[in-house]
Formats: sequence, C-alpha cells, structure tokens
Amino acid sequence: MTSPTTGKSVDTAAAQTAIRKARGALARYRVMAIVTGVMLLLLCVELLLKYVVDVSWIGAVEWIPYAHGWIYVVYLVTVVDLWSKMRWRFPRLVTQVLAGVVPVMSFVVERNVHRDAEAKLDGLASQYGV
Repeated sequence: MTSPTTGKSVDTAAAQTAIRKARGALARYRVMAIVTGVMLLLLCVELLLKYVVDVSWIGAVEWIPYAHGWIYVVYLVTVVDLWSKMRWRFPRLVTQVLAGVVPVMSFVVERNVHRDAEAKLDGLASQYGV
C-alpha cells in the first residue's frame, strides 16, 4: 500500500502498530489530563483557603502543590509522547502544555485533542485497512 502523503510504500502491519501505539498514547494523555486538571483545581482551592480565607488547618493539605508539580511532570511526558506520535504542529504542543497550568483548561483541551486524535486515527485506520 502507498502512503498518499509521502508516496512511499507502507506496510499494513506497520500502520496497525503505529495506530495502536497512538491510541495508547491518547489513553494515557486522557488520564493524565483529567488527573492534572483535578489536582490543579485542588491547588486553587488550597491557595484560596490558605491566603484568602486564612484557614488554620491548611497544614493538612500542604502536599497538594508538591503532588501537582510531579503529576504535571508526568502529564508533560504524556503530552510530548502523544504529540510526537500524532505528528501535530508545534502550537498544539504549546496549547497542551499550558492546559496543565490554567485551571479548567485541561478538561477543554483534552476533549478537543481526543476528538481530533480519534478522527485522525479512524481515518488512518480506514485508509490503510487496519
């Protein structure tokens, strides 16, 4: 089978493997986008309670900033993995990276990324008969 974009011969097994790996990267990205978004919302609540309301028991949730920081690092790895497998342009990478630091944006971007990725992968699957 010949690729319409490069004109090179594409092995059906190779196309199937690439699509499977991209779907796996998409699933990992979806999980991390949701976890990162929830942790960012918890971080915002913690900051409001700590600096605006001045709640004294806030010491019980001091772990949230550290957890969000490490979860964000894992989120970045999944973003780069998905971006490289889907061969998207650089602005999409920037948008996905920023989605992890702007409250609620990760949920919106995740929905759009999932829709676009599924459409692209379904198109490739039907094109290569996978």
